[in-house]
Amino acid sequence: MSSLSKRNQVLGLLGWLVASFVASAIGAVASIQAKSFYRLLAQPEWAPAPSVFGPVWTALYALMGMAAWLVWRCGGYGANRQALGFFLLQLGVNALWSWLFFAWHSGVWALVDVSVLWVLIVITLCYFWRVRPLAAVLLVPYLLWVSFAWVLNYSLWQLNPQILG
Repeated sequence: MSSLSKRNQVLGLLGWLVASFVASAIGAVASIQAKSFYRLLAQPEWAPAPSVFGPVWTALYALMGMAAWLVWRCGGYGANRQALGFFLLQLGVNALWSWLFFAWHSGVWALVDVSVLWVLIVITLCYFWRVRPLAAVLLVPYLLWVSFAWVLNYSLWQLNPQILG
């Protein structure tokens, strides 16, 4: 496992959580008017209420940070450069989605982004599995939610071509 001191382990956990929530904050800046914009869109019957997204994403970002920390504890960033590099890359792609969808109203580019995100999550999950299977398991809810988000993004784009064209 890890020979890091408890202090360094706690600092590492905080660092990975901060990295995850910084990505969340970058997306949140673009999502300031998300609730009102989301309500303007024609919705599929199965679309969640806007109030669902905040708690779900908060839990997912916490799980992502913990997963990255578990991998980091197994030799640090240097020993896990690819795994943690893909993790950081998918965080950036994740943050971009909110800008594409909510700020720039581009349904097609948001769909491209979430497609790339899904692939990056799968790659990250595979790398994490090789280092620490529990870390990969912690990413499964994220992969499932992004799969759902892909379907929702596609549906909203199709139902709202005048807004998300």
